[in-house]
Amino acid sequence: MSCSSCSNHLFLSSQFGRTEVIDNTLNPDFVRKFVLDFFFEEKQNLRFDVYNVDTRSSNLSKHDFLGQMFCTLGEIIGSTGSRLEKTLSGIPGKKCGCIVFSAEELSNCRDIATMQLCANKLDKKDFFGKSDPFLVFYRSNEDGTFTICHKTEVIKNNLNPVWQSFTLPVRALCNGDYDRTVKVDVFDWDRDGSHDFIGEFTTSYRELSRGQSQFNVYEVTSISPIVTLLSFKVESEYTFVDFIRGGTQLNFTVAIDFTASNGNPSQPTSLHYMSPYQMNAYAMALKAVGDIIQDYDSDKLFPAYGFGAKLPPDGKISHAFPLNSNMDDPNCVAIEGVLEAYFQSLRSVQLYGPTNFAPVINQVARCAADMTDGSQYFVLLMITDGVISDMDQTKEAVVNAAGLPMSIIIVGVGPAEFDAMEELDGDEVRVSSRGRSAERDIVQFVPFRDYIDRSGNQVLSMARLAKDVLAEIPDQLLSFMRSRAIEPRPAVPASEHLVGPELPWTLD
Repeated sequence: MSCSSCSNHLFLSSQFGRTEVIDNTLNPDFVRKFVLDFFFEEKQNLRFDVYNVDTRSSNLSKHDFLGQMFCTLGEIIGSTGSRLEKTLSGIPGKKCGCIVFSAEELSNCRDIATMQLCANKLDKKDFFGKSDPFLVFYRSNEDGTFTICHKTEVIKNNLNPVWQSFTLPVRALCNGDYDRTVKVDVFDWDRDGSHDFIGEFTTSYRELSRGQSQFNVYEVTSISPIVTLLSFKVESEYTFVDFIRGGTQLNFTVAIDFTASNGNPSQPTSLHYMSPYQMNAYAMALKAVGDIIQDYDSDKLFPAYGFGAKLPPDGKISHAFPLNSNMDDPNCVAIEGVLEAYFQSLRSVQLYGPTNFAPVINQVARCAADMTDGSQYFVLLMITDGVISDMDQTKEAVVNAAGLPMSIIIVGVGPAEFDAMEELDGDEVRVSSRGRSAERDIVQFVPFRDYIDRSGNQVLSMARLAKDVLAEIPDQLLSFMRSRAIEPRPAVPASEHLVGPELPWTLD
C-alpha cells in the first residue's frame, strides 16, 4: 500500500471501529480484529478508509486520506480461504495501493449440545389412559420473553418416559450466555392440539453442562414428578462457513416464467413490463437473491433459463430454454448478465404456456448429480406468476433432487393465489411422490407481495425478500453434507503478511 508519510490508520465505515496506528511503514500489518455478526441472507456492505496520521487528533479531517475500498462481508467470506485482496481508490490519477483481509469464524459458533432426559411419576392427565408426555425447551430473551428452541418427541401412554437424545446448537439454547435461563415445560399431548400442561422447571446451559448429577434432577410440580438429565455432551460441528472457506461453491441457476398469464411485456399492466424508471417484480426478485449468492461463486457464471414460451423461428414451446439463446452454454456473466439476457428474451420470445416446473428442476438436478463430493452446492431460483401445471411431475422432481446437493427457491410474483405452492415447501409436511418422501426439505416458497415496502422503496423490498428466501440455504447445505458424511476441505491458508485487519465474525 503506497502512502506519502510515516504512519497509517484504517477504519470501517459508519465508524464501526479503527485499527491501531503503525508508524513508519508503507506495508502495515494491522493486528486489531473486528468482530462482526455474519448473516448469509443479507447483503452486508462494508467500506474501508485509509489515512496517514500526523497528529494525535481523533478528527479524521486533520489527517491525509490515502484511499478507500468497498466490498461486502460475503465477498470476504466467499473468497478463497476467506482471504480477499482489493485495490484502494479514491484519489484521482493516483495508485493508492491495495488492502488484504482475512476472516475466521469464532469457535463458539460451532458448538452443539446433545442431551437426553427422562421423567418419573408424571401426572395422569388422560381420563381413559396415561399421559402422552413431551418436553418443550425455551431460551430466555433480554426482554424477559421466551423463544422455543426445541420440542422432544411424544412418548405415548407412559408416566415414566425416556425421551430420545437430541442435538441443538448451543447458541440456540443460550445465545452465548451460559448462565441465561432455560425454561422447560412438560405437556401431555392431545390430538386436537390442546395439550395439557403438566409442569415446568428452569435450568441453564452451565448447569446442564455438569451432566448427570444432583444439579440436574428437577421437580416439575410441587408434588412428586421429576425430570432427570441422563446425559449431556458438547461437540464442535462443521458450519456453513467451514465449507465455504474450504472451497465449496454455490452454483446459482435462474428460471423465469414466460407464460402468457404474465401479460404483454409492452404493456404497463404486465408483470414483465420493462419500465425505464423502475425494475419489474421479476427483475427485483432476481437481483435481490443473485446479488447475495454471487459472492459465493468464484467464476460468477450463472445458467439462466426461461420456461413456458414459444421460441423463434419455428414457435416451438420450451420449458427450459437458455435466456442467452446459446443452447451449448446457458451461462451469463454475473447477475447483471442474467438481467440483460432476461430483457433480451422478452423482446424475442412469445409468452405462452403451460407453467411446467419439472423440466428446469430436472435440468439442474442432472448437474448436481455429477457434483456430490461437496465441492458444489446448487441453488435454483424459480420466479413465477401462476399455478404449477405439472404438479405431479414437479413433486417427483423435488423428491429426486432432495438427495442431491441442491436447494430450490420459488418466488411467486403478482396477485395470484399460490396455495398449491405451499405443498412444495416442506416445512410442515415433507413433499412426497409415488410413496416416497423427500429425503430433505429443499424448497422455500414465498409470495413477493408479502415483502413489498408500502412506501415503494424497492431496495427495502428486495432486502426483505432475500433475507427470508435465503435464510434456510446454510442449513440445507449442511443437511446434505451431514447426510453424506462429507467434511469441509482445509481452508487455503492466508498469506503470512497481510495488509489489513483480520475480521472474525459470529454467526446468527
